[in-house]
Amino acid sequence: MAEAITVARPYAEAVFKLGVVNNSLAQWSKMLQLATEIAANDQVKLLIDNPVVSAKQLSEIFLEIGRSKFSSDACNLVIMLVENKRVLVLPQISQLFEQLKAQHEGVMEAKIVSAFPMESKQLKKLVDDLEQKFKHKIEAQVSVDPELIGGIKVEIGDEILDASVRGKLEVMAFALKS
Repeated sequence: MAEAITVARPYAEAVFKLGVVNNSLAQWSKMLQLATEIAANDQVKLLIDNPVVSAKQLSEIFLEIGRSKFSSDACNLVIMLVENKRVLVLPQISQLFEQLKAQHEGVMEAKIVSAFPMESKQLKKLVDDLEQKFKHKIEAQVSVDPELIGGIKVEIGDEILDASVRGKLEVMAFALKS
């Protein structure tokens, strides 16, 4: 799916720059989410793939669904995406936009995987420690994976902090094989 990300990046960056200039990042976030939901609708998907439906018709249908919630700039984006046959990359545009927005706001996203469910005090302490280490506000997405055996694994950007028993066993196994 790297190709979709590559196609989506210029759109996401343009929307982000427009949002910064107009101080409307939160508004754009909602509009992109809505546009993504509309494009994911089963009935709309049938229209997107239908060669009988013209770009103008698809744009009108798309905009009619979200008209009251789209700004004029968002309407122009939708029309451009439909005309360029890029509607299906809306999820990637939204995702990239959210990443740019988070960076702009000084927020980093952390994916925390724990072997066992974490108590709220443990999670708060971990997030506080990560915020001190990375000097950014951390937004944590927590999941449980019993295959870790014990401990946690944290992904922030391209950095991985593996404090799991499984990770340590893999390191030991590699060292023994060397």
